[in-house]
Amino acid sequence: MKAPILAACFLVATIRTAGAEDFIDRVDQALTISLADDQLRARLSGLLDLEYYHFPQPSPGLIRSSGHDLFTPRLSLFLDAHLGANIYFFAQSRFDTGFEPTDRGSQARLDEFAFRVTPWNDGRFNLQVGKFSTVIGNWVERHLSWDNPFINAPLPYETATLVSDIELPLTSQSFRAVPGFDKYEFLPIIWGPVYTPGFSVSGRLGIFEYAAEVKNAPVASRPETWNDYDFSDPAVDLRIGLQPNVAWRFGLSAAEGPYLRANARPLEDEGSLGDYREYLLGQDVSYARGHWQFWAEAFEARFQVPRLGDADVFAYYLEAKYKFSPQLFGALRWNQEMFDSGTDEEGRTVAKAHDIWRVEAAVAYRFTAHTQLKLQYSLANGDFVSENLGSTFALQFTLRF
Repeated sequence: MKAPILAACFLVATIRTAGAEDFIDRVDQALTISLADDQLRARLSGLLDLEYYHFPQPSPGLIRSSGHDLFTPRLSLFLDAHLGANIYFFAQSRFDTGFEPTDRGSQARLDEFAFRVTPWNDGRFNLQVGKFSTVIGNWVERHLSWDNPFINAPLPYETATLVSDIELPLTSQSFRAVPGFDKYEFLPIIWGPVYTPGFSVSGRLGIFEYAAEVKNAPVASRPETWNDYDFSDPAVDLRIGLQPNVAWRFGLSAAEGPYLRANARPLEDEGSLGDYREYLLGQDVSYARGHWQFWAEAFEARFQVPRLGDADVFAYYLEAKYKFSPQLFGALRWNQEMFDSGTDEEGRTVAKAHDIWRVEAAVAYRFTAHTQLKLQYSLANGDFVSENLGSTFALQFTLRF
């Protein structure tokens, strides 16, 4: 535990020097280009995140580790390019130990790349094509480490349900979470920002916002499969928003799509892959005034399981952030997830799991415009197989350039 903290403190002390700050500013300038009288503009930027976790077993959320301590570095690189005022291209690549924190080696990925065309300067219509994050909810727009008040995602985005995209239950009695199961084989309601290929339209008309996308995979799909689904049975996601003033913002979301992978088993005579669908309804609200910011989201999800019935999940979270000073802020988050599934032909519950609650507190300090240190403590009741209390400590150091 001491080594990551000492390393983060050393980096902070080093980068806080005036020379280091000037160097990062010069790097920013070197990574920005402008051509043709500023008609073509491009910028390369990045985030270096050093994260440390201390947790019980089984590990919380979607962390995959057999021990109690995990140190995971992550380098994220972003390319933003503008051609005039109406064409925009962006891309994101990552070098880390896995999309979710894990101790199973390192990898490099191209998570996002997309073109966006905005015919009118007032933003009434945007067309986007490529691989990019979902339009659902309000957490995704602040999911990067510099913008997220916490180190991890809210419960709906990182907690396994009883539905798998590869292992199908034979009976309702086998639709259970038991010790020894690998929770990573099962799907959350939404898997993080869901970087999947497709196209979207979005825009703003007065106080109203709208967004719709057609993607190759549903919002519950796992990162390893985001490029594997085809468009023979695409997923459709929608969000309608209302912003009556600068403080308040409201949104309604809906999504549906087939959640099974092509090699799911045992399928046999139980229909086609398209018969196993996820349906999602979401509501979100945010408020910002003075030193305070609030966010909340609620999701009602249904996973259809032919022959057995439906596996239903309800999850929500409430999140608040208070800015003590321009450099120091704290945040609190309350999360719950509850299972309320249907019954099979014999009247037995289709899927049964322990309801979960989790409370989290975080504090962050921005030493400079480029460095941030974040500490977080989480207390959770219930996990994939039990109702035990478990606590997690996390630390994250971020260098932005």
